[in-house]
Amino acid sequence: QVQLVESGGGLVQAGGSLRLSCAASGRTFSSYIMGWFRQAPGKERDIVAAISWYGLNTYYADSVKGRFTISRDNAKNTVYLQMNSLKPEDAAVYFCAARCDRGPIARLPVDYDYWGQGTQVAVAS
Repeated sequence: QVQLVESGGGLVQAGGSLRLSCAASGRTFSSYIMGWFRQAPGKERDIVAAISWYGLNTYYADSVKGRFTISRDNAKNTVYLQMNSLKPEDAAVYFCAARCDRGPIARLPVDYDYWGQGTQVAVAS
């Protein structure tokens, strides 16, 4: 069983920055593909970014490329999402997810095995 706990959400002005963190339980964190998803009211949950088990490969949604950076610290069992140049359309609940697999980075919510409770990000225009 893996438990994921997100933190770092909040209210920020457009153009500002936030860093989300996701702390994971479990001894094999380095074996997990980790992803960040977001879900706005009335919309589907979409991938934002994902990172392979040793951080060698990353994926970003087109809407966040060049603004967001995903990283991980396997020694701390933590994955991060640095969000810069935030826009009102980035507002959503952000979820951390873990896929217990060492294969290619997965992009669909159904491909992930464990989820955090989510953290709210609000962006004021």
